[in-house]
Formats: sequence, structure tokens, C-alpha cells
Amino acid sequence: CVYLYTNLLGNEAGRMIFDGDIILAQKGKLIGLNKRLSFTDFNLLALDIDFDNPENSSSDVTEKVYEPIREFSKAASLALFDYMRKSRSKGFILSLSGGADSSSIATLVAESVRNGVEELGVELFLKKAGVSIPDIVGNQNIRKTIVNQLLTTAYQGTENSSDDTRISAKNLADSIGAKFHHWTIDKVVETFSCTIEKNIGRELTWETDDITLQNIQARSRSPIIWMLANIDNKLLLSTSNRSEGDVGYATMDGDTSGSISPIAAVDKHFLLQWLKYAEHKLGY
Repeated sequence: CVYLYTNLLGNEAGRMIFDGDIILAQKGKLIGLNKRLSFTDFNLLALDIDFDNPENSSSDVTEKVYEPIREFSKAASLALFDYMRKSRSKGFILSLSGGADSSSIATLVAESVRNGVEELGVELFLKKAGVSIPDIVGNQNIRKTIVNQLLTTAYQGTENSSDDTRISAKNLADSIGAKFHHWTIDKVVETFSCTIEKNIGRELTWETDDITLQNIQARSRSPIIWMLANIDNKLLLSTSNRSEGDVGYATMDGDTSGSISPIAAVDKHFLLQWLKYAEHKLGY
């Protein structure tokens, strides 16, 4: 007999990522393994099987098992692209703070474009993405031009934000080609705070209301970035990671706010290692 295994391919409902594996084995030997996590609609693998003389069966083992850090790049970038096209969205919106979480997500969008274009070619990638870019063929910065169409970022600072994080966010956006906006949310935070203070009859202070004031800053970023997502018909990407979610160091309706959450199941330590990999191995 011959063992045959196939798996679904792509992203379903924003949570599960299927690798599109095809695996064939005969007489205890692996004889077929395809390239997983493909940007194509489906995979095919054809082998000639000799049931009487298994040693004469053909073999096609395209790819060995990925190391986890490389597989994350492939899986997450495919998932972003596949969910975007299935939801008929026009791309992604991201609140880019200059920190590790949002920076990793921005880089994954760029990696999605790189992997997709390398496998499908520019024209087929754009067709599957539902995006039209005039005169894209022959463009010297094809990937940056596509990222610019698909990814819009915004740095939403407060009086407590540093120039370093804003510059980091802008440098990353510029380097991958993403659109970049910059605005402050102090007046929004002040409006919310004043409304509560009038009704409870006292001022809010950092000494007595630290968590409240921290959270309202994070939450105040959500409505305005959602506006941008609605205007552009794009997916808002939330930025909370697994480590912060597990210990409660996340703001409901703040960094948990979005259409899909690319790093919700990824711990912070892994993300930091992946960012080093993205810089030194992938060239970001």
C-alpha cells in the first residue's frame, strides 16, 4: 500500500493557517513531500508508484521541515495575504508605534508581498490580491510600490511619546514602502478624561488612576485608526502578542482592537528573535 496525506492550504477565518502539505510514503520510506505554505490556489504532486517493486517508485521530496523561525515567516505572510483577498479587503491598516509588536507585523506584510511576488509573479499576485497598479511592470521598486498600495500605517503619539519611537516607526515604514501618517491623540484623551472628571467630581491623577489613564491612551487610538480602515476598506491589524495577553498586559479595545491579530499566538521572546532574523537573514 501507499500512504497519502493532503492538507488544506491558506488561512481560514483569520485563526487557522493550513500548510497545504502533500505527503506520500511507501514501505516505511518518505517518497513525496511538496513545498508547503504556497501562495497558489492549490498544490499538486504526482508520483509513479510500483506496488510490486517499491524501489522502482518515483520520489519527489521537495522540501524538508522548516525551522520554526522561517516557518513563521512563511505561514504568517501567507495568512495575511489569503485573509485579505478572501475578505475582499484592499489591504491593511496598522497603528505603528515603533515597538517590536507593530514593527514585526509591518515587516510580515512586506514579507507577504515579497513571498507572493516571488512565487506568483507581479501580475498574478496583484490579480489575486484584487489590486490594480498602473505601470507596475518595469518599476524598479516593485515590492515597495505594492506595499505602499496595501499597507497604511499611523504613529499616534501623545505628550508622553518619544521622538525615538516616532522616528523608528517612520524609518521602518519608509524602508518597506508603507504609507505613513503621524498625529497626536492628546486632545482626545483630554476630552474623555474631562467628561469622567466632571461626572465623578474629582480630577484623575497618575498617583491614584494610573491604570485608567494608561488604558484611555491606548483606547483613544482605536476609533481614529478604525476610521482610516473604514475609509480605505482595509483590515485593521491588532498588535497584542501572546505573552502580554496571558499576563493581562494588554488593553481591551486598545492593542487588542482590530480585524485580525497576526501575533496573538506568538510570544514576545520569539518575536524578538524573529525581528533579528528578519534584519539579518531577510534584509529588513
